[in-house]
Amino acid sequence: MNKRLGGLGLIAALGVFALPAAAQTGPDATAELLDSEGNRVGIVEFTSVEDGVQIQTLIEGFDTAVTDEARGEHGLHIHETGECTAPDFSSAGGHFNPTDAEHGLLQPDGPHAGDLPNIWIEADGSADYTVTTNLITLEPGDGQRPAQMGDRSLFDSDGSAVVLHSGPDDYITDPAGDSGDRLACGVIVPNQSR
Repeated sequence: MNKRLGGLGLIAALGVFALPAAAQTGPDATAELLDSEGNRVGIVEFTSVEDGVQIQTLIEGFDTAVTDEARGEHGLHIHETGECTAPDFSSAGGHFNPTDAEHGLLQPDGPHAGDLPNIWIEADGSADYTVTTNLITLEPGDGQRPAQMGDRSLFDSDGSAVVLHSGPDDYITDPAGDSGDRLACGVIVPNQSR
């Protein structure tokens, strides 16, 4: 049984995300996920597609960073600041939330633009996860437009990051879905060819 994405039926019901959207070209941006000791544990690729932004996450060798008890579902979020200072990655700030929404895919007044479905990490420390969201953009941010007007760019003045948490997101508890400590973090960097 494939458990790569928890709550898949939930996401389809919300109509915010779709799986999978075919990428038209190579990724427009990437984030290298590093654990608290600076080990590379994965890569996240962001590609603009017709219905939003496709996010593909590949994790390998995470067994060096977590214990057997930490296998399974984990919260994965886009955070508001493009900085990943170990060991706790608090420098990434809170979730990317340009519309001041409540946290959670089940929250009537949500979700944050950075809220994503949980990722499933296999027993060997690997994951292959793809989701598409229309709540963010990869266009250059100018910081001038209100979020309601479309300023949902991950490339605002202080950038953005991807954070992998120690537990699953419950999709409703503010501010982070009770998803636990931050295990890995990656700064989202636009590709040079953009």
